[in-house]
Amino acid sequence: MDISKVRELVKLVEDSGIEELEIVHLDTTIRIQKSAPISVAAASVAPAPAPVPVPAVAAVPVTGTAAEVADPARAKWRDVRSPIVGTFYTAPSPASPAFVQVGDRVAVGQTLCIVEAMKVMNEIEAEFGGTIKEILAQDGTPVEAEGVLFLVDPD
Repeated sequence: MDISKVRELVKLVEDSGIEELEIVHLDTTIRIQKSAPISVAAASVAPAPAPVPVPAVAAVPVTGTAAEVADPARAKWRDVRSPIVGTFYTAPSPASPAFVQVGDRVAVGQTLCIVEAMKVMNEIEAEFGGTIKEILAQDGTPVEAEGVLFLVDPD
């Protein structure tokens, strides 16, 4: 597959309302996602002669700027990461309220969210107590393993 065609596909996804696009051509699969922390992936089913570099489509705000690191209150915040790749959900069902919101105090063992992987709903629990300061993932979007879901000001 030609790199210029891949760039055209990335531009198509950026400019449209499409959240995800997957193209399979011979032994190469190209998948482009707007909402994922790592949003563009190229994988080969069979060994390919050379991997095709694909420009990333950034849809998630980047955290950790110099101003944020300089804030001493923010420096003590701890992150809660996804243990698996899956889809992030803030509530047990679409009609239910969110498990937690920004400003909520959480206790050890309290359910923070669900990450669905292979049709299994995995409850993500707090490993430490504190106050939710930021929710970095959006409801219904893909998350990567070790992707930061929450920032918590610990007790």
